[in-house]
Order: sequence, then C-alpha cells, then structure tokens
Amino acid sequence: MSVAEDSQAELAMDYDRSKEIKAFDDTKDGVKGLVDAGIVEIPRMFIRPTDELAEELIQVKSTLQVPVIDISGLEVEDAHKKIVDEIREASEKWGFFQLINHGIPSSVLEGMIDGTRKFHEQDAELKKEYYSLDRTTRRVRYHSRIQLSQSNTANWRDSLNIARMKTTIEYLNNVTKLGGILFDLLSEALGLKPDHLKAIECAKGQAMACHYYPACPQPELTLGVNKHTDTSFFPILLQDQNGGLQVVHNNQWVDVEPIEHGLVVNIVDFLQSDYASDPFE
Repeated sequence: MSVAEDSQAELAMDYDRSKEIKAFDDTKDGVKGLVDAGIVEIPRMFIRPTDELAEELIQVKSTLQVPVIDISGLEVEDAHKKIVDEIREASEKWGFFQLINHGIPSSVLEGMIDGTRKFHEQDAELKKEYYSLDRTTRRVRYHSRIQLSQSNTANWRDSLNIARMKTTIEYLNNVTKLGGILFDLLSEALGLKPDHLKAIECAKGQAMACHYYPACPQPELTLGVNKHTDTSFFPILLQDQNGGLQVVHNNQWVDVEPIEHGLVVNIVDFLQSDYASDPFE
C-alpha cells in the first residue's frame, strides 16, 4: 500500500459519517447555513468518490442542444400535427425537450423563482420551523439531505417541498393545466386517443420541489444534484438563468441552456416503462 493510500485508509477509519450527518441535521440551517458560516472546505459528506471525480475528467461533453418546441397554435390542425410530431421525435431521441409559448404568464414564472429564492435566503431561525425529513405529514417541508438514502454523497442544495398551498396556487394551477395538455399530446404521439393517459389516471397526483443551490467554495468536489433518473411520468422543470442542468444523450453530457420563461420536460421512468413497446423506445 502506498503512503497516499495508507493516509486515505487512516482518514477513513477516523471518519464517522453518521455523526457528521447528524451534526448537519441538528443545525437545521441546511447548505445555506454552511455558506453563511464562511466555510472554505465542504464537509466530507458532500465530497464525491475519487473514482467518480476522475471519470468526469475524461468524459466528453456534447455541444448539441436539447430540442425546443413551440406549442403555440395548438388549435390549428397543421400546427397541432407538427407539435405532436416534434414531441414524438424529441421523446424518442432525447427523452427531454424545452417548451416555449406554453401559455404560463412570465409574471407567474418569475414570481415562483423569486419566492423560492426569498424562502431560502430568509433568516435561518424562520426556516428552521419547516426543517423536516418527514415526507408523509408535512405539507411544507424544508430539508437538505434526502438524497443520502439513494446516494453515498449528499447533494449541495437545499430543498423546499410544498403541497398545494396558497402561496403557490397560481403556479400550480398553470402547470397543472399545461400538464393536462402535455398528457393529451403525448397520448397522440404514442398513437393513442388524446385522453388515453388521463383516462388511466396517469395525471393523478402531483408534487413540487423548489431547489436552491448556494455558492460552493469547492464546486469541483460536489454536485447540486447527482446523476439520476426520476420516478414519475414527466417532471416540468422551471430553471432560473444560471443554468447547470445536464442530460445524457448518446452517452455524452449535454448542457440544457436556460431559455427565458421556457420549461424543461423530461420523459421519465413511469411513462417509459408503461409504453416500452411503443414509439418512445
């Protein structure tokens, strides 16, 4: 064993992961609290494995762009057919697309981003009331480490999970309406009747998470979100203009460049598994 390997082994023996996680949870300050405290080195629980960091250095990043679909003119037959065809192609080849001219007012989108930022940047003592890892009973829940149940590394982000509350009702109403339109278009793209996916209750239920990514003193060592697939039908993602989202296409990572007032749609596990023999596969 080399000296470096011996040192790493010694550090591993001295490291109490559960103690570090508990200490982080007990603060109820989240990742933002670490930044506000002025840390210059991130806690070990956030540091990605050495082999993962090394693998990233040799990965090729594509300059391709995720398809952008304009869904204005749905009521016009020719435009409707073109939109369905574009959604089918994007779903088959990418599993992702960005929507523009989707009908949600810019004021609603900007208000949602601004409200999320204000929650996470408010006084820490006010946020602590909502800090919880309880997924079942809390209608408003703020947390920072839910990913530790699926990943060895904590994500460098704080999250606000919201049930149907008054402060987000306008955004949720608009997104729910858009989701209904997308279920119709996806049904048509699969060669089914427009109401098929809704008829079998694919549109039943929704959840919303508002993520916040504080500036990191060692960004090369961690991620805001580890690589993953989602377990739902199609998340609708509202990005701010900072970017950072990446998707895998043809074994290469592709940046999803933010489009002002655009929305990112991801065809994910439930929809793909339910229609594995249909055109999306």
